[in-house]
Amino acid sequence: MPRPDKVQAVEDIKGYFSASSSSFLTEYRSLPVAAQQELRRTLREAGARYRVLKMTLTKRALHDLGHEDLDEWLTGPTAVAFVEDDPVLAAKALVAFSRDNEGLVIKAGMLDGRYIGAEQVARLATLDSRDVLLSKVAGAFNAPLARGASLLGSFTRNAASMFSQLLEKKEEE
Repeated sequence: MPRPDKVQAVEDIKGYFSASSSSFLTEYRSLPVAAQQELRRTLREAGARYRVLKMTLTKRALHDLGHEDLDEWLTGPTAVAFVEDDPVLAAKALVAFSRDNEGLVIKAGMLDGRYIGAEQVARLATLDSRDVLLSKVAGAFNAPLARGASLLGSFTRNAASMFSQLLEKKEEE
């Protein structure tokens, strides 16, 4: 019979994974406490929460959610960054921090319920943020409209110029 505190811990972990759009597994074996605090602060600014979890309970929670593909990465001192907002910002923060601190190793991640490897997390970090991508899409939609408005404006401008020239010509005659 499982202990009630462990059952509650599994439910909490399932809640973390369910509430997050993505999550990243990291190993923090030789990372000093001060660096871990800096990492937590950096990830909080990027819209993520960094949690050190008991791996047996995490495995159980992931199995309950139907994610058995992360079992190989749930060994050793593993912490999870749970991302609620834009996964690109959190991936950028993790990759930049791991570049500066060799003690942090990015193992794997989950993006919208799919497993991604460490290489894909690094590639994700090279993308523009969601806000930048949305503004680029909006600009792409806006460009043809702006060109069309300019073209329609040129017809009236050209017509007005032609009429004023005709009027000047008639006045001269």
